[in-house]
Amino acid sequence: MGPGRRRQSALAPYRALLATPEAGRFLFGSLVARLGGAMFGVAVVAMVAGRRDSYSMAGGVSAAGLIMLAITAAAVGRLVDRFGQRRVTLPLALWGVIWDAVLVIASMSGAPAWTLFVAYPMAAIVAAPDAMSRARWAYLLDGQPDRLHTAMSLEQVLDEFSFVIGPAVAVLLATTVTPESGFIAASVLYAVGSLLFVSARSTEPPVHPADEGGARSVVRNAPILVVALIMVLTGGILGANDVVTLAFSAEHGHKNLAGLILAVFALGSGAAAIVYGARAMKGSLSRALLLGTIAMCVLEAPILLVDNLIALTVVLLIAGGATAPTLITSMKLAQTLVRPGQVNESMGVVFTGLLIGVAAGSALSGAVVERWGAHAGYFVPVGSGVGAIVLAALAFRLLRRTPAAAVQLPV
Repeated sequence: MGPGRRRQSALAPYRALLATPEAGRFLFGSLVARLGGAMFGVAVVAMVAGRRDSYSMAGGVSAAGLIMLAITAAAVGRLVDRFGQRRVTLPLALWGVIWDAVLVIASMSGAPAWTLFVAYPMAAIVAAPDAMSRARWAYLLDGQPDRLHTAMSLEQVLDEFSFVIGPAVAVLLATTVTPESGFIAASVLYAVGSLLFVSARSTEPPVHPADEGGARSVVRNAPILVVALIMVLTGGILGANDVVTLAFSAEHGHKNLAGLILAVFALGSGAAAIVYGARAMKGSLSRALLLGTIAMCVLEAPILLVDNLIALTVVLLIAGGATAPTLITSMKLAQTLVRPGQVNESMGVVFTGLLIGVAAGSALSGAVVERWGAHAGYFVPVGSGVGAIVLAALAFRLLRRTPAAAVQLPV
Protein backbone atom coordinates (compact mmCIF):
# COMPACT_ATOMS: atom_id res chain seq x y z
CA MET A 1 0.00 0.00 0.00
CA GLY A 2 1.47 3.36 -1.06
CA PRO A 3 1.78 6.44 1.18
CA GLY A 4 -1.23 8.11 -0.46
CA ARG A 5 -3.42 5.06 0.09
CA ARG A 6 -2.31 4.82 3.74
CA ARG A 7 -3.14 8.50 4.34
CA GLN A 8 -6.58 8.02 2.80
CA SER A 9 -7.16 4.96 4.98
CA ALA A 10 -6.06 6.82 8.13
CA LEU A 11 -8.40 9.74 7.42
CA ALA A 12 -11.36 7.59 6.38
CA PRO A 13 -12.89 7.48 9.91
CA TYR A 14 -12.82 11.28 10.04
CA ARG A 15 -14.42 11.68 6.62
CA ALA A 16 -17.19 9.29 7.66
CA LEU A 17 -17.66 11.27 10.85
CA LEU A 18 -18.01 14.58 9.03
CA ALA A 19 -20.67 13.05 6.82
CA THR A 20 -23.01 13.11 9.84
CA PRO A 21 -25.82 15.61 9.04
CA GLU A 22 -25.06 19.11 10.39
CA ALA A 23 -21.82 17.87 11.98
CA GLY A 24 -19.73 20.27 9.92
CA ARG A 25 -21.96 23.14 10.98
CA PHE A 26 -21.75 22.68 14.72
CA LEU A 27 -18.07 21.75 14.53
CA PHE A 28 -17.25 24.94 12.63
CA GLY A 29 -19.21 27.00 15.14
CA SER A 30 -17.46 25.35 18.07
CA LEU A 31 -14.06 25.86 16.40
CA VAL A 32 -14.69 29.59 15.95
CA ALA A 33 -15.85 29.87 19.57
CA ARG A 34 -12.86 27.84 20.77
CA LEU A 35 -10.47 30.14 18.92
CA GLY A 36 -11.97 33.04 20.81
CA GLY A 37 -11.79 31.15 24.08
CA ALA A 38 -8.13 30.27 23.51
CA MET A 39 -7.34 33.95 22.92
CA PHE A 40 -8.92 35.37 26.10
CA GLY A 41 -6.19 34.48 28.59
CA VAL A 42 -3.22 35.93 26.73
CA ALA A 43 -5.35 38.77 25.28
CA VAL A 44 -6.35 40.09 28.71
CA VAL A 45 -2.72 39.91 29.89
CA ALA A 46 -1.54 41.82 26.81
CA MET A 47 -4.35 44.37 27.22
CA VAL A 48 -3.82 45.09 30.91
CA ALA A 49 -0.03 45.03 30.69
CA GLY A 50 -0.11 47.28 27.63
CA ARG A 51 -2.34 49.90 29.26
CA ARG A 52 -1.23 49.68 32.90
CA ASP A 53 2.40 48.65 32.39
CA SER A 54 2.01 46.01 35.09
CA TYR A 55 2.40 42.31 34.46
CA SER A 56 1.52 41.69 38.09
CA MET A 57 -1.89 43.31 37.63
CA ALA A 58 -2.34 41.56 34.29
CA GLY A 59 -1.62 38.19 35.84
CA GLY A 60 -3.99 38.92 38.70
CA VAL A 61 -6.86 39.83 36.39
CA SER A 62 -6.23 36.72 34.28
CA ALA A 63 -6.13 34.52 37.38
CA ALA A 64 -9.39 36.02 38.66
CA GLY A 65 -11.11 35.08 35.40
CA LEU A 66 -9.65 31.57 35.47
CA ILE A 67 -10.87 31.05 39.04
CA MET A 68 -14.39 32.16 38.10
CA LEU A 69 -14.37 29.85 35.08
CA ALA A 70 -13.30 26.93 37.24
CA ILE A 71 -15.91 27.68 39.90
CA THR A 72 -18.81 27.98 37.46
CA ALA A 73 -17.98 25.35 34.80
CA ALA A 74 -19.78 22.45 36.49
CA ALA A 75 -22.80 24.59 37.45
CA VAL A 76 -23.18 25.89 33.89
CA GLY A 77 -22.87 22.32 32.61
CA ARG A 78 -25.65 21.27 34.95
CA LEU A 79 -27.87 24.06 33.58
CA VAL A 80 -27.12 22.91 30.03
CA ASP A 81 -28.17 19.36 30.94
CA ARG A 82 -31.42 20.60 32.48
CA PHE A 83 -32.48 23.32 30.01
CA GLY A 84 -30.62 22.60 26.77
CA GLN A 85 -27.57 23.99 25.01
CA ARG A 86 -29.36 26.74 23.08
CA ARG A 87 -31.38 28.09 26.04
CA VAL A 88 -28.27 28.41 28.20
CA THR A 89 -25.70 29.45 25.58
CA LEU A 90 -27.61 32.38 24.08
CA PRO A 91 -28.17 34.37 27.31
CA LEU A 92 -24.64 33.61 28.51
CA ALA A 93 -23.21 34.75 25.17
CA LEU A 94 -25.06 38.06 25.57
CA TRP A 95 -23.91 38.28 29.19
CA GLY A 96 -20.32 37.73 28.09
CA VAL A 97 -20.44 40.36 25.34
CA ILE A 98 -21.78 42.95 27.80
CA TRP A 99 -19.04 42.31 30.36
CA ASP A 100 -16.37 42.12 27.63
CA ALA A 101 -17.47 45.60 26.49
CA VAL A 102 -17.33 46.86 30.09
CA LEU A 103 -13.80 45.49 30.44
CA VAL A 104 -12.59 47.06 27.18
CA ILE A 105 -14.09 50.45 28.09
CA ALA A 106 -12.53 50.25 31.55
CA SER A 107 -9.15 49.49 30.00
CA MET A 108 -9.26 52.26 27.41
CA SER A 109 -10.59 54.89 29.82
CA GLY A 110 -8.11 54.16 32.59
CA ALA A 111 -10.83 53.19 35.06
CA PRO A 112 -9.83 52.05 38.57
CA ALA A 113 -8.07 48.68 38.71
CA TRP A 114 -10.92 47.08 40.66
CA THR A 115 -13.20 47.43 37.63
CA LEU A 116 -10.93 45.05 35.72
CA PHE A 117 -11.03 42.53 38.56
CA VAL A 118 -14.85 42.64 38.48
CA ALA A 119 -15.51 42.74 34.73
CA TYR A 120 -13.23 39.92 33.57
CA PRO A 121 -14.45 37.29 36.07
CA MET A 122 -18.06 38.20 35.18
CA ALA A 123 -17.23 37.74 31.50
CA ALA A 124 -15.72 34.32 32.30
CA ILE A 125 -19.13 32.82 33.18
CA VAL A 126 -19.65 31.04 29.86
CA ALA A 127 -21.01 27.89 28.28
CA ALA A 128 -18.07 25.76 27.11
CA PRO A 129 -18.32 25.08 23.35
CA ASP A 130 -15.83 22.21 23.51
CA ALA A 131 -17.79 20.37 26.21
CA MET A 132 -21.10 20.93 24.41
CA SER A 133 -19.63 19.74 21.12
CA ARG A 134 -18.42 16.54 22.78
CA ALA A 135 -21.86 16.11 24.34
CA ARG A 136 -23.41 16.27 20.86
CA TRP A 137 -21.16 13.49 19.65
CA ALA A 138 -22.04 11.40 22.70
CA TYR A 139 -25.71 11.84 21.80
CA LEU A 140 -25.35 11.32 18.04
CA LEU A 141 -23.05 8.29 18.33
CA ASP A 142 -24.68 6.55 21.26
CA GLY A 143 -24.00 2.81 20.93
CA GLN A 144 -21.17 3.37 18.41
CA PRO A 145 -17.99 3.32 20.55
CA ASP A 146 -15.62 3.12 17.58
CA ARG A 147 -17.01 6.27 15.95
CA LEU A 148 -17.24 8.06 19.31
CA HIS A 149 -13.55 7.30 19.86
CA THR A 150 -12.76 9.02 16.55
CA ALA A 151 -15.05 11.95 17.41
CA MET A 152 -13.35 12.57 20.76
CA SER A 153 -9.99 12.52 19.02
CA LEU A 154 -11.21 15.03 16.45
CA GLU A 155 -12.41 17.27 19.27
CA GLN A 156 -8.94 17.18 20.82
CA VAL A 157 -7.40 18.13 17.47
CA LEU A 158 -9.67 21.19 17.35
CA ASP A 159 -8.63 22.10 20.90
CA GLU A 160 -4.95 21.88 20.02
CA PHE A 161 -5.43 23.87 16.81
CA SER A 162 -7.23 26.60 18.76
CA PHE A 163 -4.42 26.93 21.29
CA VAL A 164 -1.77 27.01 18.58
CA ILE A 165 -3.44 29.71 16.48
CA GLY A 166 -5.56 31.69 18.96
CA PRO A 167 -2.92 33.07 21.38
CA ALA A 168 -0.58 33.95 18.51
CA VAL A 169 -3.31 35.98 16.79
CA ALA A 170 -4.26 37.68 20.06
CA VAL A 171 -0.69 38.78 20.77
CA LEU A 172 -0.20 39.97 17.17
CA LEU A 173 -3.32 42.15 17.33
CA ALA A 174 -2.55 43.50 20.79
CA THR A 175 0.99 44.48 19.85
CA THR A 176 0.35 45.88 16.36
CA VAL A 177 -3.08 47.54 16.60
CA THR A 178 -4.22 48.50 20.11
CA PRO A 179 -3.81 46.68 23.44
CA GLU A 180 -7.55 45.92 23.43
CA SER A 181 -7.78 44.61 19.86
CA GLY A 182 -6.81 41.03 20.71
CA PHE A 183 -9.45 40.89 23.43
CA ILE A 184 -12.10 42.42 21.17
CA ALA A 185 -11.33 39.84 18.49
CA ALA A 186 -11.61 37.05 21.07
CA SER A 187 -15.00 38.33 22.22
CA VAL A 188 -16.34 38.57 18.68
CA LEU A 189 -15.09 35.11 17.71
CA TYR A 190 -16.53 33.52 20.85
CA ALA A 191 -19.95 35.18 20.41
CA VAL A 192 -20.23 34.48 16.68
CA GLY A 193 -19.00 30.91 17.08
CA SER A 194 -21.51 30.26 19.86
CA LEU A 195 -24.36 31.52 17.66
CA LEU A 196 -23.24 29.33 14.75
CA PHE A 197 -22.92 26.35 17.08
CA VAL A 198 -26.43 26.53 18.54
CA SER A 199 -27.92 27.20 15.09
CA ALA A 200 -27.38 23.48 14.30
CA ARG A 201 -30.62 22.58 16.05
CA SER A 202 -31.06 19.00 14.83
CA THR A 203 -27.90 17.75 16.56
CA GLU A 204 -28.63 19.27 19.97
CA PRO A 205 -29.01 16.61 22.68
CA PRO A 206 -32.45 16.41 24.27
CA VAL A 207 -33.11 18.09 27.59
CA HIS A 208 -33.00 15.83 30.64
CA PRO A 209 -35.22 17.06 33.48
CA ALA A 210 -33.92 16.62 37.02
CA ASP A 211 -35.97 13.51 37.66
CA GLU A 212 -34.43 11.81 34.60
CA GLY A 213 -30.79 12.86 35.14
CA GLY A 214 -30.93 12.29 38.86
CA ALA A 215 -30.92 14.98 41.54
CA ARG A 216 -27.56 13.82 42.88
CA SER A 217 -24.75 16.09 41.78
CA VAL A 218 -21.85 14.75 39.74
CA VAL A 219 -19.43 16.04 42.39
CA ARG A 220 -20.61 13.16 44.59
CA ASN A 221 -19.67 10.62 41.92
CA ALA A 222 -16.40 9.05 43.17
CA PRO A 223 -15.10 7.79 39.78
CA ILE A 224 -15.67 11.22 38.21
CA LEU A 225 -13.80 12.89 41.07
CA VAL A 226 -10.89 10.49 40.51
CA VAL A 227 -10.75 11.43 36.83
CA ALA A 228 -10.94 15.13 37.77
CA LEU A 229 -8.03 14.72 40.20
CA ILE A 230 -5.96 13.03 37.50
CA MET A 231 -6.80 16.02 35.31
CA VAL A 232 -5.51 18.34 38.05
CA LEU A 233 -2.11 16.66 37.73
CA THR A 234 -2.32 16.64 33.93
CA GLY A 235 -3.09 20.34 34.04
CA GLY A 236 -0.05 20.75 36.29
CA ILE A 237 2.11 19.42 33.46
CA LEU A 238 0.58 21.83 30.94
CA GLY A 239 0.70 24.90 33.16
CA ALA A 240 4.26 24.25 34.32
CA ASN A 241 5.50 23.63 30.78
CA ASP A 242 4.15 27.02 29.68
CA VAL A 243 5.83 29.00 32.45
CA VAL A 244 9.13 27.13 32.57
CA THR A 245 9.57 27.09 28.79
CA LEU A 246 9.19 30.87 28.77
CA ALA A 247 11.81 31.21 31.52
CA PHE A 248 14.15 28.62 29.95
CA SER A 249 14.00 30.41 26.59
CA ALA A 250 14.73 33.75 28.26
CA GLU A 251 17.73 32.30 30.12
CA HIS A 252 19.10 31.10 26.80
CA GLY A 253 18.66 34.52 25.18
CA HIS A 254 15.68 33.68 22.95
CA LYS A 255 12.53 34.57 24.90
CA ASN A 256 10.76 35.29 21.60
CA LEU A 257 11.00 31.58 20.65
CA ALA A 258 8.99 30.36 23.66
CA GLY A 259 5.67 30.66 21.82
CA LEU A 260 6.99 28.67 18.88
CA ILE A 261 8.37 25.93 21.14
CA LEU A 262 5.05 25.62 22.97
CA ALA A 263 3.26 25.52 19.62
CA VAL A 264 5.43 22.51 18.73
CA PHE A 265 4.25 20.82 21.94
CA ALA A 266 0.62 21.47 20.91
CA LEU A 267 1.29 20.22 17.38
CA GLY A 268 2.71 17.00 18.79
CA SER A 269 -0.43 16.55 20.85
CA GLY A 270 -2.67 17.34 17.88
CA ALA A 271 -0.86 14.87 15.64
CA ALA A 272 -1.19 12.20 18.31
CA ALA A 273 -4.91 12.90 18.55
CA ILE A 274 -5.34 12.33 14.80
CA VAL A 275 -3.46 9.02 14.90
CA TYR A 276 -5.17 7.92 18.12
CA GLY A 277 -8.61 8.58 16.68
CA ALA A 278 -7.95 6.77 13.42
CA ARG A 279 -6.74 3.58 15.11
CA ALA A 280 -8.97 1.03 16.78
CA MET A 281 -7.88 0.61 20.40
CA LYS A 282 -7.90 -2.44 22.64
CA GLY A 283 -8.62 -2.69 26.35
CA SER A 284 -10.77 -0.73 28.77
CA LEU A 285 -10.99 3.01 29.36
CA SER A 286 -9.50 2.55 32.84
CA ARG A 287 -6.48 0.78 31.31
CA ALA A 288 -6.14 3.47 28.63
CA LEU A 289 -6.11 6.16 31.31
CA LEU A 290 -3.38 4.42 33.29
CA LEU A 291 -1.24 3.88 30.19
CA GLY A 292 -1.79 7.49 29.18
CA THR A 293 -0.48 8.84 32.48
CA ILE A 294 2.55 6.54 32.30
CA ALA A 295 3.32 7.75 28.78
CA MET A 296 2.98 11.41 29.83
CA CYS A 297 5.51 11.01 32.61
CA VAL A 298 7.99 8.83 30.69
CA LEU A 299 8.03 11.12 27.65
CA GLU A 300 8.26 14.29 29.77
CA ALA A 301 11.10 13.00 32.01
CA PRO A 302 13.96 13.58 29.48
CA ILE A 303 13.26 17.30 29.79
CA LEU A 304 15.32 17.23 32.99
CA LEU A 305 18.41 16.53 30.88
CA VAL A 306 18.04 19.22 28.20
CA ASP A 307 20.51 22.08 28.10
CA ASN A 308 19.56 23.92 24.90
CA LEU A 309 16.45 25.06 23.02
CA ILE A 310 16.75 22.53 20.19
CA ALA A 311 16.74 19.61 22.61
CA LEU A 312 13.87 21.20 24.52
CA THR A 313 11.82 21.51 21.34
CA VAL A 314 12.39 17.87 20.42
CA VAL A 315 11.47 16.61 23.89
CA LEU A 316 8.29 18.71 24.03
CA LEU A 317 7.26 17.55 20.55
CA ILE A 318 7.53 13.92 21.66
CA ALA A 319 6.00 14.57 25.08
CA GLY A 320 3.01 16.22 23.44
CA GLY A 321 2.21 12.89 21.84
CA ALA A 322 1.04 11.47 25.17
CA THR A 323 -1.12 14.41 26.24
CA ALA A 324 -3.92 14.05 23.71
CA PRO A 325 -4.70 10.34 24.33
CA THR A 326 -4.91 11.01 28.09
CA LEU A 327 -7.24 13.97 27.64
CA ILE A 328 -9.37 12.08 25.12
CA THR A 329 -9.76 9.11 27.47
CA SER A 330 -10.62 11.39 30.40
CA MET A 331 -13.37 13.13 28.44
CA LYS A 332 -14.76 9.77 27.32
CA LEU A 333 -14.86 8.67 30.95
CA ALA A 334 -16.61 11.94 31.86
CA GLN A 335 -19.37 10.96 29.44
CA THR A 336 -19.65 7.25 30.18
CA LEU A 337 -19.47 7.36 33.98
CA VAL A 338 -22.70 9.36 34.33
CA ARG A 339 -26.29 9.28 33.14
CA PRO A 340 -27.18 11.00 29.83
CA GLY A 341 -28.69 13.90 31.79
CA GLN A 342 -25.37 14.66 33.51
CA VAL A 343 -22.89 14.66 30.62
CA ASN A 344 -22.31 18.43 30.43
CA GLU A 345 -22.02 18.75 34.21
CA SER A 346 -19.59 15.82 34.34
CA MET A 347 -17.35 17.30 31.66
CA GLY A 348 -17.53 20.60 33.53
CA VAL A 349 -16.18 18.91 36.66
CA VAL A 350 -13.35 17.22 34.74
CA PHE A 351 -12.56 20.47 32.91
CA THR A 352 -12.48 22.30 36.23
CA GLY A 353 -9.87 19.84 37.45
CA LEU A 354 -7.76 20.58 34.38
CA LEU A 355 -8.07 24.35 34.94
CA ILE A 356 -7.10 24.06 38.60
CA GLY A 357 -4.08 22.00 37.60
CA VAL A 358 -2.98 24.52 34.97
CA ALA A 359 -3.22 27.36 37.50
CA ALA A 360 -1.43 25.39 40.23
CA GLY A 361 1.28 24.18 37.85
CA SER A 362 1.88 27.72 36.62
CA ALA A 363 2.10 29.13 40.15
CA LEU A 364 4.31 26.38 41.57
CA SER A 365 6.68 26.29 38.63
CA GLY A 366 6.96 30.09 38.70
CA ALA A 367 8.00 29.94 42.36
CA VAL A 368 10.56 27.20 41.63
CA VAL A 369 12.01 29.12 38.68
CA GLU A 370 12.35 32.29 40.75
CA ARG A 371 14.16 30.46 43.54
CA TRP A 372 16.27 27.85 41.72
CA GLY A 373 16.26 28.77 38.03
CA ALA A 374 14.44 27.68 34.88
CA HIS A 375 15.95 24.22 34.52
CA ALA A 376 14.84 23.26 38.04
CA GLY A 377 11.34 24.33 37.10
CA TYR A 378 10.94 21.25 34.91
CA PHE A 379 10.82 19.10 38.03
CA VAL A 380 7.26 20.41 38.47
CA PRO A 381 5.76 18.86 35.29
CA VAL A 382 7.72 15.64 35.78
CA GLY A 383 6.56 15.46 39.40
CA SER A 384 2.98 16.06 38.25
CA GLY A 385 3.37 13.17 35.83
CA VAL A 386 4.56 10.87 38.60
CA GLY A 387 1.61 11.91 40.73
CA ALA A 388 -0.80 11.21 37.87
CA ILE A 389 0.60 7.68 37.49
CA VAL A 390 0.27 6.98 41.22
CA LEU A 391 -3.30 8.26 41.32
CA ALA A 392 -4.32 6.41 38.14
CA ALA A 393 -2.79 3.19 39.50
CA LEU A 394 -4.54 3.55 42.85
CA ALA A 395 -7.82 4.32 41.11
CA PHE A 396 -7.50 1.51 38.57
CA ARG A 397 -9.51 -0.99 40.60
CA LEU A 398 -12.19 1.58 41.42
CA LEU A 399 -12.63 2.41 37.76
CA ARG A 400 -12.51 -1.26 36.79
CA ARG A 401 -15.43 -1.91 39.14
CA THR A 402 -17.39 0.81 37.34
CA PRO A 403 -19.09 -0.84 34.34
CA ALA A 404 -18.62 2.12 31.99
CA ALA A 405 -14.87 2.39 32.69
CA ALA A 406 -14.44 -1.34 32.22
CA VAL A 407 -16.10 -1.32 28.81
CA GLN A 408 -13.75 -2.63 26.16
CA LEU A 409 -12.61 -0.17 23.54
CA PRO A 410 -13.30 -1.17 19.94
CA VAL A 411 -10.84 -3.69 18.56
